[in-house]
Amino acid sequence: SILPSPAPPGLPDRFRMFRSCEWEVLERSLNILQASDFYWGPLSVGEAHAKLQQEPVGTYLVRDSSQGNCLFSLSVRMPAGPISLRISFQEGYFRLKNWFSDCVVRLLELVVAGTRNNPLHFDEMGGTPLV
Repeated sequence: SILPSPAPPGLPDRFRMFRSCEWEVLERSLNILQASDFYWGPLSVGEAHAKLQQEPVGTYLVRDSSQGNCLFSLSVRMPAGPISLRISFQEGYFRLKNWFSDCVVRLLELVVAGTRNNPLHFDEMGGTPLV
């Protein structure tokens, strides 16, 4: 499930300089992401985890990353509590583990579909698989 977002935020203004082809990918993806129900914009990791704490396992949201080298983070309610995973942006693609796409929403669709049969394992999750 997803944790629906509040009113759509404005475009983030903290991004590094991008090549024109990267900016087109980023801008298109941001527009799609902002139309989704799960993008919360500039939300801290603590705020994201507090929002997810009482939600069912598997509930997630996407927020702006507080890390300077990442644009977005995926915060997910796991059995042991919420965790956050960084979504990187390199060479025009958003990446999460072995999945990549030129759209954050499409990336999440790939991850959701892919983890049904092949759970993700991240060090941040202490060995708990993400399904």
